Amino acid sequence: MFNRNRFLRKVAAIASISLVAGCGLLSDGDSDGKGPIVVGTTSAPSTLDPAGAWDGSWELYRNIFQTLLAYPNGATTPQPDAAQRCSFTDATSRTYRCTLREGMKFADGDPLNAQAVKYSIDRIRTINAPGGPAGLLGSLDRVQALGDRDIVFHLNQPDATFPFVLATPAMSIVDPDDYPARSLRKDDKVYGSGPYELQSYEDDHQAVLVRNGNYQGFANLQNDAVTIRYFQDSAGMVKALRDKQIDVTYRGLAANDILALQQHDDSALQLVDGAGTDISYLVFNPKDPWAKEPAVRKAVAQIIDRGAIAHKVYKDTVDPLYSMVPKGLTGHATGFFDDYGDPSVPKARKILSDAGIHQRVPLTLWYTTDRYGSETALMFQELKRQLEASGLFTITLKSRPWKTYVVGYQSGDYPVFGRGWFPDFPDADNFIAPFVGEHNALGTPYPSKEITARLLPHSRAESDRAQTVKDMEQAQQIMVDDARLIPLWQGRQFIAASDDIAGGEQALDPSTIMMMWTLHRKTSW
Repeated sequence: MFNRNRFLRKVAAIASISLVAGCGLLSDGDSDGKGPIVVGTTSAPSTLDPAGAWDGSWELYRNIFQTLLAYPNGATTPQPDAAQRCSFTDATSRTYRCTLREGMKFADGDPLNAQAVKYSIDRIRTINAPGGPAGLLGSLDRVQALGDRDIVFHLNQPDATFPFVLATPAMSIVDPDDYPARSLRKDDKVYGSGPYELQSYEDDHQAVLVRNGNYQGFANLQNDAVTIRYFQDSAGMVKALRDKQIDVTYRGLAANDILALQQHDDSALQLVDGAGTDISYLVFNPKDPWAKEPAVRKAVAQIIDRGAIAHKVYKDTVDPLYSMVPKGLTGHATGFFDDYGDPSVPKARKILSDAGIHQRVPLTLWYTTDRYGSETALMFQELKRQLEASGLFTITLKSRPWKTYVVGYQSGDYPVFGRGWFPDFPDADNFIAPFVGEHNALGTPYPSKEITARLLPHSRAESDRAQTVKDMEQAQQIMVDDARLIPLWQGRQFIAASDDIAGGEQALDPSTIMMMWTLHRKTSW
């Protein structure tokens, strides 16, 4: 492990500055005339329509759309945003009611009322876009608008996680006059009510955000404008930071760049290291003749050396993960380590031979070239090395850019493929439910009736999430036994910024989405 002492001292100094921000040390915006804050990321939106994305596009949505509930700074449970108040109105968690703030408007001045909320939620299910968020609404029966300000959600089963669903950017409220009910918008325009308006957008290049004068919500904007620039890789992004072309980097920093920023004594730059719950994992397609074999999947699970991946590829900037539910969440288990222990070729060979498989197993592993960071290709090369070194597998690697990669896995084209997951909300349910069932976020059916028909419904009836541990542990063990999904690592969140930028340490919500409005320039020390 590398030495973080100097870096931690600097983070402590940054944190101490944030504590005295209320005393006037920091600016309330960009009144110093330095222009918009420019944020760099390698995670570009796949679509600008919230009904079409269940992915990193949410990063942009959080800042330009509103949801009924969201996460104010420091909150770990959803709080009202577009809503004035929300709550279950029954003891069984099947009826959820929200009342909007008074006088709500979209950025263009159109009224944001209960009918607009109903329209926004209904169109997600009507469109049911491939790769879209309709799967999050499995417990919703119908939406009812009562007058201009009240919305009632009638659920088909108890679901204590439903407020978390409403807080995801997938449930962004759109203007009915500007979004067709049965199809996605295809242009580069956005009509929302969030803290910012989208002034202009260039696909895969940049999004220009300016303060929305009609905004009503909990966000206290510390700047007047933010420009988000999209990069193909970490190296270009960090170079832009050092060259002062951008002010902040987020999502996609490569391990070598993180190490360089930590070890380089450069007072002009700062790095914030935050806890993360994003995960990386492999998905096995049950339609493939080899990937559908449980023994093949379990042999792969037995061989993979997560520690080597974390150390050799990611320079210990990620942690090995032995469950689909990451550390730090209630219900986390370590089933893959408990069942498989350390990597073992003899054990893997026995798993295959007991199933009557005595030949080298050919597998094609797919990954995306521009979504999960610059190390993705290196990680798959390491996976290929590990699996082939066992003498049990012959591995072919293939890759595509994200936008075409998505189409491929949704069509079932890949035998084995890599995915990352940034949580919709901070609950173990969200690391299990999206991946199981006939229609899930992966495009590969995983009809685990024990999970979908018993464990998830039972756990969702429990409003005290600490009481769901047993259900979550059982679900994780089923996933270990199936080995349809193999977790690899859990990440941390790194924000690099110019030394005159503050607010980065408050910028991440519990789903590790950046709230751009917390960023601001320092006026003095």
